[in-house]
Amino acid sequence: METEFRFQSIGIMESCFPENFGIPRQPGLVPESRGRICLFSPYDQADAIRGLEGFSHLWVVFVFHRLKGKTAKTTVRPPRLGGNTRLGVFASRATHRPNPIGLSLVKLEKIDISSGRNVLEVSGLDVLNGTPVLDIKPYLPYAESIPDAIAGYANEAPEYTYEVIFSEQADRAAALLEARYPQFSNLLRRVLSLDPRPAFHQQSDERQAGRIYGLSLYDQNIRWQLGANRLIIVLDINPLKASV
Repeated sequence: METEFRFQSIGIMESCFPENFGIPRQPGLVPESRGRICLFSPYDQADAIRGLEGFSHLWVVFVFHRLKGKTAKTTVRPPRLGGNTRLGVFASRATHRPNPIGLSLVKLEKIDISSGRNVLEVSGLDVLNGTPVLDIKPYLPYAESIPDAIAGYANEAPEYTYEVIFSEQADRAAALLEARYPQFSNLLRRVLSLDPRPAFHQQSDERQAGRIYGLSLYDQNIRWQLGANRLIIVLDINPLKASV
């Protein structure tokens, strides 16, 4: 028997990822990826987070809000299998789900109440900026850390397989951005070393060599190029152009 539910967001995620391209495919892969969960009333009161400071990690339940109107799929092509093998949607963490609900495990870095509202500073994000948050639950190691668990085709974390180097302009720009965005250079290196390209591009490095790609972090646009021998060159870093 089908039942319909309605949910109200309790807050919003401010993330270093303004677009989908470049977001790590799982939480925790890029510890330098940081953001804030800004809670809405009445959950912006101190009572709502009493005791939360005793936990190091949080489960965040959120909405894939950019998928509105897109049809859910019963089978998907996981990137970890090269994008060619189809599996059932419930055997993956694909975004195209029966309900556009995501789950992410993040590290709680700090609770900021200086503005009079509850703001949770977190890291290890794999979430788009502006994402509506539905719920927050504390991570319980005794119940949720299972050393002998089996993870099918994804038993091991993906490797950082690409060396990343910066041009002179990119190196200067990244250094200047460190004051505003701590660990900006490391964040960019880690994101690119995981290779954010679609799976079918990853299978044809020889044909893609020399191709220029772009991605965004915070309010910056990054152009980068695929070189030979699993090398990525960051060409330049410039502020994003404001939308008209």
